[in-house]
Amino acid sequence: MSSEKRPASDDPSGGQLVKRPNLGSSRALTRTSATGSSGDLIQTAPRTSSLQAPVMELSGHSGEIFAAKFDPTGNLIASGSMDRTIMLWRTYGDCENYGVLNGHKGAILDLQWSRDSEILFSASADMHLASWDLTSGTRIRRYVGHEEIVNSLDISRRGEDLLISGSDDGTIGIWDPRTKNAADYIETDFPITAVAMSEAGNEIYSGGIDNDIKVWDVRKKAVVYSMIGHQDTVTTLRVSPDSQQLLSYAMDSTARTWDIRPFAPADRHIRTFDGAPLGMEQNLIKGSWDKDGKKIAVGAGDGTVVIWGSDTGKLLYKLPGHKGTVNVAEFSPGTDPLILSASSDRTMLLGELK
Repeated sequence: MSSEKRPASDDPSGGQLVKRPNLGSSRALTRTSATGSSGDLIQTAPRTSSLQAPVMELSGHSGEIFAAKFDPTGNLIASGSMDRTIMLWRTYGDCENYGVLNGHKGAILDLQWSRDSEILFSASADMHLASWDLTSGTRIRRYVGHEEIVNSLDISRRGEDLLISGSDDGTIGIWDPRTKNAADYIETDFPITAVAMSEAGNEIYSGGIDNDIKVWDVRKKAVVYSMIGHQDTVTTLRVSPDSQQLLSYAMDSTARTWDIRPFAPADRHIRTFDGAPLGMEQNLIKGSWDKDGKKIAVGAGDGTVVIWGSDTGKLLYKLPGHKGTVNVAEFSPGTDPLILSASSDRTMLLGELK
């Protein structure tokens, strides 16, 4: 199955189509330069990144894209779809789709890279987690034990490698990546739709259909405290780069930030962010922090990515371009100010922020 990469000019006949042996294709959506009728260069906006063009479109999935993540360097991207495949892409150059990982029997719902970028972990509607060797492109192992869809996955940031997963079966799985069965489960009363792990690895944050965010002591498997305020199912939880705040988004169409420092006041709610409507699809929309912890982004049901200043609550960008719900809005961890969006329209957009 071949695909094409379209040139960055507005006139597709102006360049020759390059045939590619792999599934996905990418194209520049904005011209990097333009010539006027008199032949002199029209001034284009100054570039802020090393992307080939200010906006790149990555296409190749045949189903909605529910998960997308940069690797820790920001140079690679993994995406997971309703089509049951995981695709691997390069951030720079032609955004080449350099690999496809097959093996899950259900939609891919979440992804995490290992700290060294050599292994990818996936969570799927087939009730399994999996780990993938990115050097060979083969599956290392399946992680079995959940009895329903696995919605969410996180990985420890330091210390020993741990995976945590949240499932519709109401449990949070705690896994040693080297072992196919869970090391432990935390039993809860409701389906879990979002999980995150604290920087120190001693606490797990969970959100579910009961609207509350719970903070668990990993060793005691007990709730330390709850953070209450969302009026509907929590769809994403992300710890800030300085590990002092937690970002949440929920089906009440609000994003919120919370103070997760150990000795914070009882009311940990910091700020509520409006302007990102959930839309009709009721997907588990994911959000992220930029690498400085100054901006937060979430996807929206109106086909936009919404970015706010985390300290001010000010709406900074509402970025259009997708024809379906944006399920993922992910800042690059690299030096360039990039935002990656993945949508139910089966495409991803990778763009630079001014």
